[in-house]
Amino acid sequence: MLRKRVVVCLDVRDGRVVKGVSFEGLRDVGDPVALAARYEAEGADEVVFLDVSASQEGRRTLLDVVRRTAERLFVPLVVGGGIASVEDVANALRAGADKVSVNSAAVAHPPLLTEAAARFGRQCVVASIDARAETPALPGTEDADPAPARRYRVFTHGGTRPTDLEAVAWARRCAELGAGEILLTSIDHDGCRNGFDLELTRRVVAAVDVPVIASGGAGEAEHFRAALVDAGADAALAAGIFHEGLTTVGAVKRALHASSVPVRLEARA
Repeated sequence: MLRKRVVVCLDVRDGRVVKGVSFEGLRDVGDPVALAARYEAEGADEVVFLDVSASQEGRRTLLDVVRRTAERLFVPLVVGGGIASVEDVANALRAGADKVSVNSAAVAHPPLLTEAAARFGRQCVVASIDARAETPALPGTEDADPAPARRYRVFTHGGTRPTDLEAVAWARRCAELGAGEILLTSIDHDGCRNGFDLELTRRVVAAVDVPVIASGGAGEAEHFRAALVDAGADAALAAGIFHEGLTTVGAVKRALHASSVPVRLEARA
């Protein structure tokens, strides 16, 4: 059985890690290089580095910070934010990223996912999807799912710009285009610590044939278990509860292990 992953996210702005609620009210929580090394030592299976203001500001990712972070890590590093072209993907990989996350640019130019997968392999390409629930259904999606479920609208540019895309259908399309993984964030749950959006996660997992990382809402170990087991995610990502010392990666993984969830327990010293 494949082991489930616990992933730590570093939302970076102006070279510093920040955290907020529903993508707003960002506050400084530390240095990305030091935090990445700490989380790897605690047992994180992967670290995600997201330059949260790059797309909004129309600039490229802070590659110097990426490079310094990558130099300290042995676990995979995912880099996103401001990735607008295949050359940007190449630059992030050269700086030390193992995978590159694409959100706004993929919505604007979907073939980017295909082009990046063809050049670097789909295992390097992560489609990042930020979604917010809304009722009633999005126009034109009423027949997309026969179940009376909520619809989820895709947002870009750090959650500031709504699109006409429905999240489950867009996730399916991203996988078809070549994305090797889906990073799925619930804007509604982000930073609220009330648990992941299990409905959204479950529906995306069922719609795609690639791994799904659940993001947004982690507050305790049980939330990770629910996302990984009940919703079927391959990985669960958190930030604030680790940054603020409410728990540790190791504590979460021990709790998961106690609940018979297959995880890697060996922390790196």
